[in-house]
Amino acid sequence: MAAVPVKIQSRIAEGLKRFQPIVESAKIRDVNESDTVVLLTGILSEILGYDKYTEITTELAIRGTFCDLALKINGKVSILLEAKAIGIELKEQHVKQAVDYAANKGIDWVILTNAVSWRVYKILFTKPIQNVLVLDIDFLQLKPKSADDLELFYSIAKEAVCKSSLENCFTQKQATNRFMIGNILYCESVLNAIKKELKFLYPDIKVTNDEIQNVLNKGIVKREVIEGEEAEEAQKKIAKAIKKKEKVKFVKATEPVAEIISEEESSPPISE
Repeated sequence: MAAVPVKIQSRIAEGLKRFQPIVESAKIRDVNESDTVVLLTGILSEILGYDKYTEITTELAIRGTFCDLALKINGKVSILLEAKAIGIELKEQHVKQAVDYAANKGIDWVILTNAVSWRVYKILFTKPIQNVLVLDIDFLQLKPKSADDLELFYSIAKEAVCKSSLENCFTQKQATNRFMIGNILYCESVLNAIKKELKFLYPDIKVTNDEIQNVLNKGIVKREVIEGEEAEEAQKKIAKAIKKKEKVKFVKATEPVAEIISEEESSPPISE
């Protein structure tokens, strides 16, 4: 995540101090959805920096109905915000509703919130449509004096979204998910590294990569991590990265030869 500029850091910290008691009070009073939306508009404008007149709209029609809120970046709707009353627990059916709205408008990002819980989803336009939970923020648990908390909430601020903060968060999420890390364990370079460490611990034994892989299969890596669509996607990315790495190695290995040939071709003939 990107570092928060000092001015924006101050805005978020002061906004949290002001709005957290208001959200807490609204939760106790169990306010309805309309009042929750009013509260959300205040948070979006005063803490997250969206202009309430030009960048926050309730007029986006989807399948004949209007979504709760939509956020515009540079005049274009970039994020749909599906709001629920503050006392309603966010459930999978709410996620599906929000994702369906976004998919119908070709919008990549959805925030599902009841003002306390803020869940940010990335929409993947695959067949079928998928979604990935990228951020899950508890508004009432954010600490105004915590740099990490300010940075976390800054990720959905206007200034950060303009700098592709959500895409960066998504990339980070993908890079560290269980499918990616689980399948990286099966890379030859990783298996060789494990084998080397075992050789150091037990100099007199001989272990093969196949034996290490069998141990991973039987008791360390769950089957669901190395099989299925998400596992296959991780495997493709790893294979692509390995291929690119090998290509770079090959180019570097042949550069000296190419330079020698080039020098020989450009050198003037030796006169006898």
